[in-house]
Amino acid sequence: MKNLKSLSLTFAFILILGVLAACGNAPNDAEQGEGNGEGASSENVSGEVAIDGSSTVFPIMENLTYQYSQKNPDVNATVNSSGSGGGFKKATKGEIDLSNASREIKEEEKAKAEENGIQLEPLSLAYDGLSVVVSQKNDFVDELSVEQLRQIFKASSEAKNWSDINPEWPNEPIEIFSPGHDSGTFDYFNEVILEEEPMKEGQNTTLSEDDNVLVRGIKDNPNAIGFFGYAYYAENKDALKVLGIKDGENAEAIKPSGETIQDGSYTPLSRPLFTYVNVNAYKEKPQVRDFVEFTLNNAGKAAEEVGYVALPEEKYQEQLDKVKGWTE
Repeated sequence: MKNLKSLSLTFAFILILGVLAACGNAPNDAEQGEGNGEGASSENVSGEVAIDGSSTVFPIMENLTYQYSQKNPDVNATVNSSGSGGGFKKATKGEIDLSNASREIKEEEKAKAEENGIQLEPLSLAYDGLSVVVSQKNDFVDELSVEQLRQIFKASSEAKNWSDINPEWPNEPIEIFSPGHDSGTFDYFNEVILEEEPMKEGQNTTLSEDDNVLVRGIKDNPNAIGFFGYAYYAENKDALKVLGIKDGENAEAIKPSGETIQDGSYTPLSRPLFTYVNVNAYKEKPQVRDFVEFTLNNAGKAAEEVGYVALPEEKYQEQLDKVKGWTE
């Protein structure tokens, strides 16, 4: 009996040691979220994260909010797409936490935010190559020079038909599909191609903040031409043809690709994509802080999954270190 009692005590002691060892080997929440490549939440968070802005950045952020919601079901992260300008209008009033943008913030937008006591700071998410596309049914255009783009899109140009650009091309009206004026993509195209001059509008021109509207308008129309972010071309390459762009009459025509966008040879239409963070929201709302850090841990993967080009890994880490400094 005495031996049986001793055996029972010994067995109980071994069980206790096993439990303690298991507890000691289990990582705590903070360790699980640190450096695992997925940016898992380091705390239980809940609440709202409001995101709006660029339609170009939308696919990246849609991917990120979906992935985040799988790990953090108590956080409602919503992303809308009103264009870069539309996002900044809301961000400068403090109505949203993150403002996606395919261009840098304008001085007047920055001043408006400062008037309202709001600090907006940019984070780079990916690289994009603004893509000039026609329908796969277009069998006459494969490349254009920057000067030819100006002839097609500038309001001051008298070119109306494709034959006005090249006499060997059809004597058919050029039908333009372009992002709207609230779009950062429009602003970028306006700066580097149109040289800040007005674009053609009215007959044979369709403007929309929704890039999917542009895709639908171009894909079955052999006389159509338009432009938008590379991801929208990549998603619809079976119906669309991306054009090579010559930055100068004697230059080589370069098409956008992961390689040409990242190395800058696709010029002048390569550009970074941003989200602007409301720093006060980051400091005051744990769910915003958690989502921003998740974004930087996962933006590269999300960008590539939707058709954009990731930044070098060290660029994400540099930005992660920067945002963590906002609360110190």
